[in-house]
Amino acid sequence: MTYKFDFGALFPYWEQFLHGCWLSLWMATISVTIGLTLGLLTVLGRRSAIAPVRLAATSYVEIIRNTPFLVQVLLIFFGLPSLGISLQPWTAAVLALSLNLGAFSAEIIRGGIDVVPRGQFEAGAALGLSPLQTFRFIVLKPALRTIFPALSGQFILLLLTTSIVSSISAEELTSVAQSVDSATFRSFEVYIVATLLYFAMSMIFSTVFKAINRVYFSYPAK
Repeated sequence: MTYKFDFGALFPYWEQFLHGCWLSLWMATISVTIGLTLGLLTVLGRRSAIAPVRLAATSYVEIIRNTPFLVQVLLIFFGLPSLGISLQPWTAAVLALSLNLGAFSAEIIRGGIDVVPRGQFEAGAALGLSPLQTFRFIVLKPALRTIFPALSGQFILLLLTTSIVSSISAEELTSVAQSVDSATFRSFEVYIVATLLYFAMSMIFSTVFKAINRVYFSYPAK
């Protein structure tokens, strides 16, 4: 039995594929923005002098990092209605992605801050800078230099992870591919195209992030 490829059957749906790419990028961008904010707050929480706050921040990180993302999505979308909280698929997807990234980014940010020598903080205090000024002017760039590659990798990983939220009918590239598959019955071709689109987006952002890292965070050549 020989299979005859027919990518021409997908040409009428190219706008839908591009719209799916846009939805995935938009979902990832919103989730990263919320997730990084949550990650930074979690880092502050883990450094808090208040024990319950430290416990809550640590528990959040450990629970998210040690459970499957798919289970997290299903819990938010199908579980919360039992508590009287019903979310639209897209909203539930963004919430799940944000919570997931928040936990992982918290560990990345914490690691970046921990590698900054303690003397940097002491130098800021000696200069009369407030803790916020010390963090902004002395600690931030060295920490960013350390964590930027990992954070950029998390964005790409999150972009690919958006495909999982099709399980709750959240609209993005994979859900668009499923719709096109249902209309054309060309499953092999549809998912080859979807794979290539995910690959193209990942490579584009990887190249952009490497350029940013080279321009803004590389050490000066000696």
